Amino acid sequence: MDSIAVLLTCHNRKHQTLQCLEALSKAALPEDYNLDLYLVDDGSTDGTGSAVEKEFPDVTVIQGSGDLFWNQGMRMAWKTAAETKEFDFYLWLNDDTILDKDGLVQILNAYGEAKKIEQNEVLITAACRAIYGENNFSYGGRNEAGPVIPNGELKTCKYINGNVVLISKIIFKKIGNLSNDYTHGMGDFDYGLRAAKNGFQSYTTKNYVATCPPNGRIPSWCNPEVAIIKRWKAFHSPLDLNITEYNKFRKKFWGNRWIIFSLKAYLKMLSPSMYIKLSKN
Repeated sequence: MDSIAVLLTCHNRKHQTLQCLEALSKAALPEDYNLDLYLVDDGSTDGTGSAVEKEFPDVTVIQGSGDLFWNQGMRMAWKTAAETKEFDFYLWLNDDTILDKDGLVQILNAYGEAKKIEQNEVLITAACRAIYGENNFSYGGRNEAGPVIPNGELKTCKYINGNVVLISKIIFKKIGNLSNDYTHGMGDFDYGLRAAKNGFQSYTTKNYVATCPPNGRIPSWCNPEVAIIKRWKAFHSPLDLNITEYNKFRKKFWGNRWIIFSLKAYLKMLSPSMYIKLSKN
């Protein structure tokens, strides 16, 4: 029987986290698989951790420091799971993402089919819709041209959103945990690119298999309606661009071209309106 460690991290989103776990508990799972759940409760003050322990006692709840954010919280969940026992697979799951009832089955089927195509291990990211029942992409696989929209066929992708991602133990043993270079964002893109550098192709699911509303707001760091002082602060915030970590990310995968990306980011922050005009031209 193959074992899957489901990895989550949360902070003060009790209702969403419980909804996520409820959907997961109702998702179909092939008989030859079993799930173990690891949730980092990163300093929640709304009772998320205790509510999860009460309603889902099989979940291993790990207390975080309150400043882990997504990437570091997921690193802690992954580290705890891997040190507990050897799993066959690891499944990242955002606490605001609702799996379809056949979502796990579709993800595992995609893994099996893609592995046969590649004759190698593959990484699977789930295509998520913004609103249940509608075909409106929110998260999943991406290429340089934009989102990879599911159409009933397996598709490769270059970048992965970390909402729902299946990673085999072989890939984990080869490239390890999420990078410690990031606090909140960019860890998922980094992991997909590291996988590619090590010869592991990323694929998206054939269909939408989960629902997760996108964060539709214009980021504060480049929003022309936000005062420059607040844009500057957001420019360095873990929850916005975090320019220092952004530069690390670009250096790692784009070499000396990171300077161009960094200059564009500064221009976008200092004068969002001018950046928009230049981009259109």
